[in-house]
Amino acid sequence: MLRVQRIESLDIPELAPYRSMRLQRDHHQQGIFVAEGEKVTRRLLESPVEVISIVLPDKWLADLGSLAERRRETVIAHVAPKEVLETLTGFPMYQGVLGLGRIPAAVPLDSALQSSPGPRLFAAVDGLTSSENLGIVVRNCAALGVQALLVGETSSHPYIRRAVRNSMGAVFKLPLIEPASLVEAIADLRRRGVCSFAAHPHTDECKLSAADFTGDCCIVFGSEGQGLSAEVLDACERCVAIPMCEGVDSLNVASATAAFLYEVRRQRGLA
Repeated sequence: MLRVQRIESLDIPELAPYRSMRLQRDHHQQGIFVAEGEKVTRRLLESPVEVISIVLPDKWLADLGSLAERRRETVIAHVAPKEVLETLTGFPMYQGVLGLGRIPAAVPLDSALQSSPGPRLFAAVDGLTSSENLGIVVRNCAALGVQALLVGETSSHPYIRRAVRNSMGAVFKLPLIEPASLVEAIADLRRRGVCSFAAHPHTDECKLSAADFTGDCCIVFGSEGQGLSAEVLDACERCVAIPMCEGVDSLNVASATAAFLYEVRRQRGLA
């Protein structure tokens, strides 16, 4: 359902999350997130994620409002000229379209395993604190068939605003598992027959094309600077590296994710 509200004051409580967009961590603690831009907001409205409100100029109301009308919950559309909305957020906006959603609950590991047909493909991130990079990793995972993403306790969260933006809304399609301990989750996966591969550039153990990804597997990615923690590295069953030319010792984590996941699809006859 849609309820249209013309903005007459920028100080009303319902607009507070849009006034505080730079306070991403505060939003996360409140269990909310902001979607930026027409495409991401559209994908939010088309997703099963709960939508609280949208803000937009009149030119977008008919199009995005029709999507909001189809939803079960009441979505408030705050409407004003783009110039007014830029005053609200405090920075220029290309389209003037934003959405406010509620962060969905994490998926239990058991549920993800039960709902994922084999051969399973999971991914995990350890120590990935760059929201921008995490958003691209999420987009790669959604595009290349990952069935669930394990978000380690030392990583940023995929529903931080910048991660949502860089995922281009792909985060709305990807089940997230948030284990209290990534090491313990990897051990649990091993007990259930899921092999965890550490994406580790500094290993001679196995090159990417030689690894066998045809069975149930989870690929674990770390940050560019520190890589995987020693504990997570030890928990994984195999270390796998992408062969690179001399003088380059690693790839950006988003690029590495794409390379690994494409190789999985190639081996499974999906590429």
